[in-house]
Amino acid sequence: MTTLVRTIALAAAALAAPASRGQDLTVKAPPQSRPVLITNVAVYPVSGPPIASGKVLFIDGVIRHVGGMAEPITMVEAVVPETIDGKGKRLYPGLIAPATTIGLVEISSVRATRDFAEVGGVTPEVRAAVAVNPDSWHFPVARMTGVLTACVFPDGGAIPGRASVVRMDGWTWESMAVLDDAGLVVDWPAVRPIRAWWMDRSDEEQQKEIRKALDRIEQAFASAEAYLRARAADASTPTSIRLEAMRPALEGKRPVFVRCQDLEQIQSAVTWGAKRGLRMVIVGGRDALLCADLLKKHDVGVIVSGTHRLPRRADAAYDEPFTLPAELEKAGIRWALATPGATSQGNDRNLPYQAATAVAFGLENAAALRGVTLGAAQLLGVSDTLGSIEPGKAATIFLADGDPLEITTRIEAAWIDGRAIDLSNKQTALAAKYREKYRQLGLINGSQALRNDARQGDKPAKADAPAPAHAPGEPAAAPSSLNR
Repeated sequence: MTTLVRTIALAAAALAAPASRGQDLTVKAPPQSRPVLITNVAVYPVSGPPIASGKVLFIDGVIRHVGGMAEPITMVEAVVPETIDGKGKRLYPGLIAPATTIGLVEISSVRATRDFAEVGGVTPEVRAAVAVNPDSWHFPVARMTGVLTACVFPDGGAIPGRASVVRMDGWTWESMAVLDDAGLVVDWPAVRPIRAWWMDRSDEEQQKEIRKALDRIEQAFASAEAYLRARAADASTPTSIRLEAMRPALEGKRPVFVRCQDLEQIQSAVTWGAKRGLRMVIVGGRDALLCADLLKKHDVGVIVSGTHRLPRRADAAYDEPFTLPAELEKAGIRWALATPGATSQGNDRNLPYQAATAVAFGLENAAALRGVTLGAAQLLGVSDTLGSIEPGKAATIFLADGDPLEITTRIEAAWIDGRAIDLSNKQTALAAKYREKYRQLGLINGSQALRNDARQGDKPAKADAPAPAHAPGEPAAAPSSLNR
């Protein structure tokens, strides 16, 4: 019995180990304690033209002043602000990842760290924010590239729940939630049979499954509408948490996020939504350009599932995914850009580079920046507080040494609701660790390591420690001709 207990304990520890190694160890930021004034900085408000040399004041997490250096600040609260000289730097609103499972999945191969799906095919009562892990190590890595806010999506089933907009810092999910009910999520089924080498079901079998999936969605909305009518007619009608969760979408207060990619899917979903009078946002939208007129007619926005992917069809242009944002912009369709994949929790750090690819293939830089800031905030229903640098909005901003869409740009400081964010993370710790390794090997000198650590925001390696010829267990140092 003792052996059995020991075996069970060891097995439990082994299962828990991956999760424990996945915890973010940085301390959450405290509330803003005094006004902060950033001066001499190039301000990119997104909602308006850039200000070449400007200043931004934020107090208690809210932006109070945005303007040029010559514009006076008359606010009494700004008497003794903490002043930051932003000379040579740029100030941007925090980037927004508009469709992701960050915080819901830590390690995809470890079941215990996946919490993005509820049991059942129709679960509108689910709110994604409730399951977010505040200590996910994906949050600090994403913050390092300027991504400070995300819309977290549940997955699995025809109606898996409601998406939630969250800050990428906080002690609990409640403190992270910006909008815990951002809208209802619907997974729209394929509407025509798939004919591919791997498909082992007949057209008739597939059509039967398609009708069943569409009927499930239709029945859920019909039941919710009947429930709302009953409640309106008789207040004593028993409350249904499941059906009540659909009220904001049915009353037009929240959008319905419909995940679909193919032309027929989009056409079917938009036609269905228009008949019911729903506010809709297409998530995925690979073929959105093919039905641009339909989307414009019903004012349906599109969250594009990234540019770093392959064309869907063999006869499609090689650059089809790269040019889609530019084509949607040209067509006058409201759009935002996300990272590809249903579980993109580890890829949100690449969001600015997804936008950069679109710029390389015809999209204006300003439009690309809007697609990952204000454009995303508008589709998610949080543009009153996020997405641009304007008085009255949250001070969720970052200071960079260049264009955030450039991979060489470094984010030097960031604030979420005015709280100064720690930009260190697992990746910066590893970078410092291995710089120290090569310093000890004599391949780089101490001053080089210190400069690199300072640029990365890491704890610097000790420059005064002697550099041995080689570290224990390591090969001898390279010839002096390589020590440059």
